[in-house]
Formats: sequence, structure tokens, C-alpha cells
Amino acid sequence: MWSGWWLWPLVAVCTADFFRDEAERIMRDSPVIDGHNDLPWQLLDMFNNRLQDERANLTTLAGTHTNIPKLRAGFVGGQFWSVYTPCDTQNKDAVRRTLEQMDVVHRMCRMYPETFLYVTSSAGIRQAFREGKVASLIGVEGGHSIDSSLGVLRALYQLGMRYLTLTHSCNTPWADNWLVDTGDSEPQSQGLSPFGQRVVKELNRLGVLIDLAHVSVATMKATLQLSRAPVIFSHSSAYSVCASRRNVPDDVLRLVKQTDSLVMVNFYNNYISCTNKANLSQVADHLDHIKEVAGARAVGFGGDFDGVPRVPEGLEDVSKYPDLIAELLRRNWTEAEVKGALADNLLRVFEAVEQASNLTQAPEEEPIPLDQLGGSCRTHYGYSSGASSLHRHWGLLLASLAPLVLCLSLL
Repeated sequence: MWSGWWLWPLVAVCTADFFRDEAERIMRDSPVIDGHNDLPWQLLDMFNNRLQDERANLTTLAGTHTNIPKLRAGFVGGQFWSVYTPCDTQNKDAVRRTLEQMDVVHRMCRMYPETFLYVTSSAGIRQAFREGKVASLIGVEGGHSIDSSLGVLRALYQLGMRYLTLTHSCNTPWADNWLVDTGDSEPQSQGLSPFGQRVVKELNRLGVLIDLAHVSVATMKATLQLSRAPVIFSHSSAYSVCASRRNVPDDVLRLVKQTDSLVMVNFYNNYISCTNKANLSQVADHLDHIKEVAGARAVGFGGDFDGVPRVPEGLEDVSKYPDLIAELLRRNWTEAEVKGALADNLLRVFEAVEQASNLTQAPEEEPIPLDQLGGSCRTHYGYSSGASSLHRHWGLLLASLAPLVLCLSLL
């Protein structure tokens, strides 16, 4: 009865090879679009954005999750490159730092035209697929990058921003971040302030994807209810699988389903297993859960490669995507569901955002109130005149006259 014991390991190996082969077959036609990669930050941190430094050569770049050979091996066909500037730039040089990181993405694409195709639309992504290149888009990670200015928001759109993460790990004057839900930040806007609502409307008008990674649950719900187009979570996972406040709770996942929106799963160990260690199978658990609660149309990938210090065993860099797809096939995901997670779901959401845009509509113009802005180095041009400041000036005048009125009444 034991004469065939040696067959079982062989069967397991052959089965594993079958799923891996199937993953590669599918990905040749439908490469992955990843929602969030922080290679531009590594180029700043390691080389101060000097791309001509021989160590910065993306064909041989070492010590990162991402380089050109790894992108090829991972069948990465579309990438939102994260334009990130830390929260300590808020009310300082956030706009300058953001522009520099957008510049490095543009220069990277020009330096390696055989690999990257800079695009700003869903049609551009499809063109890159046809040409066998990595469609390269810009996602601005953190609402502090617009410095509470609708004009800056529009300028970043003109320079190629195609998603804006409403907050990073800090409140903006108009939206609350995820640390509000941990008690490490105080709520300021109870989700979105009136100016934050204008930011959402302007993003809709322009056709920019709204990214709810890093925001509080109140901000998630307020935005999902307000936005005229689907939104994305560019790099967030499932709260029910790992109870990190950076992840998306089930009640929000149900709103994601109702709005035909998208959650692109983050690979950071602490958001996958809630510990320092995680593995590929646990990432697949998050994908399974989001599919179960929000539907297969709601699932995508946002690895956060080169933006986190720890990634799961089996997903050590961007070359490992076929192994994750093989695991989903092993879990009985259909080919259509896999293709949705790889690219089709993001393309559907992006196209819906483009269709909801209306550049002929008058732009949002009402600025944020001056007293909601932080920072001591600001000039106040525009706030010192006009109807918007009239009531404020009368209030200051009356307050200054109050002591004089009181004295006169005592005479």
C-alpha cells in the first residue's frame, strides 16, 4: 500500500508548476497594474535624485525592491509611481518637494524609454500594454502636497498627477488621517471640512483618482458618499484580517462595493499579519476577504514596494507577482477574477473617473479660510481684501472697540 508514496511529492511539485505556468500565461496578456511604488523616494533618499549617478542605473540598481529586470520578471505593465514628501514638510516646502519628485518620475521615463511610457490616461495604459512597456503614472501621496490650495491642485494635475492621497499620516487642515482612529491624532475635520469637500469635487471635475489610503474611517465614508466617481485605496488591506487602522473595515468595504470602487492590497507585513513577519499566503487571505465582502471587482494590488521596511516571505520584490497570482489560482480564483485584480478593475475605475470629469465646468474657487491655515511663514495676499474677508475685518474692529465702549458707558 505504500509502494506509491513517492508520487505525492511529485504531484505537489507538478501542480505548483502548473499554477505558476498558468499565472505567467495570464500575465503575458494582462500584466499587473500596481497602485503604489515608492521607487522615486528611494532615488531621492539614496542619490538626491541624481539619476546620472552610475549607482542609480535602474538596470543594475541594487538594494531596492524595484529595478528594470525585476519589473520585467514580475510582469509589471502599469505602475503608479508614488510622489511622496513626508508630513514634516507640511506648511514648509511640501510643494517644492512634490514638484521635485514629479520631475524625477518624468526624467526616469525619459532616461529609459525602452522600458517606461509616461501616461496620464486609461488609454495610455492600454497603449503601453501594446508596446510591452511599463505604463508610468504619477500618484501624489498626501494632501499636504497641495498646501491647501486649489490652484496648486490644478497645477499638479497639469504636471501629470492622476491620483491624490487625501492625507498621509498627518491631518491636513481639511481632512483627517488614519491616526485619528488610533488616538494618536486629534480629529480636526470630522472627516472632510467644507474645503475638503471642495477638494473632492475638484478632483472629480478634473478626472483625478481620489485615493483613500492613510485616511480616517470618517474621511473614507464622507468621500465615498460625496464623490461622483469611484475611488481607490492605492495601498490598503483588510481590517478584518489584520486589525490595523491603515486597513479598510468591512462596513467601508460594503460602500466600496456600492460605489464600484477599488482596494489595492498593501504588502507591508504590519498591515498583513499585524506583526513584523508575514508571508505570501497571508496576503492572499486579504485578497480573498476583500473579494468576499466587496466582490471580485473591488480587488487590486498596491504593494508599497520601496516604501516599507518589511515585506512578506515570498513577495520580496516586484518580480514575485506571478507567485501571488499562482496562489490565487490555487485558491480557485477564475481567470476573469485574476485579470480583474491584475488590471481590469483599475482600468474600469480609471475610465469611470475620466467619464465623470468635466473640464468645461467652472472650477472650484473658494479658498480655505485663512484661520484654518497653519505655518508662520505665509503671506496673506488675497485675504486682506474682498468680500470673503469683510466680515472677519468687521469682527476684529468691533472686538478692538469693545473696551472703549465699556469705558464710555462708565462715564
